[in-house]
Amino acid sequence: MLAALELGVDWLEADVTRTRDDTLVVRHNPTVEDGRFLVDLTRAEAAEAGVAALDELFDALPAGAPLDLDVKSVLEDAVDPPGRRTAGLLAPVLARELARRPLLVTSFDPSVLLALRDQVPGAAYGLIAWVDFPLRHAVATAAGLGLDVVALHDASFGPNRIEPGPVHRDPGTSVAVAHQAGLEVLAWCPTAEAAGPLVAAGVDALCLNDVPAAVPAARAGW
Repeated sequence: MLAALELGVDWLEADVTRTRDDTLVVRHNPTVEDGRFLVDLTRAEAAEAGVAALDELFDALPAGAPLDLDVKSVLEDAVDPPGRRTAGLLAPVLARELARRPLLVTSFDPSVLLALRDQVPGAAYGLIAWVDFPLRHAVATAAGLGLDVVALHDASFGPNRIEPGPVHRDPGTSVAVAHQAGLEVLAWCPTAEAAGPLVAAGVDALCLNDVPAAVPAARAGW
């Protein structure tokens, strides 16, 4: 992440989930390498598997570095008391970190976003939707919930990947509709080749895996 900052990114992104003993950790996958679920492991067991705690990430980042936290809710969030759910554990951390950096919270789970928005109104919030999910639904849902961002996951798409129809076929038109609804548009994980066309379509931000290759292409269009 520090290397990405040196390469000129504006924001950083980290996936957040929780362990059995209610520690927030940074991990995209719900499991560790041997197949065990993180929510079944203690913090010590997760550390042995090479998984960093969220607090370790905050300690490593310079103050002021903006961060997007992609919250990976777990099945247990449906039955655990609110304070033990992933969103409940994250709320006091967000409140603390807002004094140190801009924060965006994104998730596929609208319940996470609504719970956190009510507790920590100072952050920005965004709904993630798969790019093959009807785009009109994603934009309408994010706008209807009063969120700030709609994020399209796996956005290495051409016009044929958008739902057919005069509004949804052209990504530029789709982005314009989102903007009219008061949303910013974040395109998730495009290839370096797709970065330029997405910028030309009017997206507000790209979440990139290949930073060295894609940043120059994106910067050229903005």
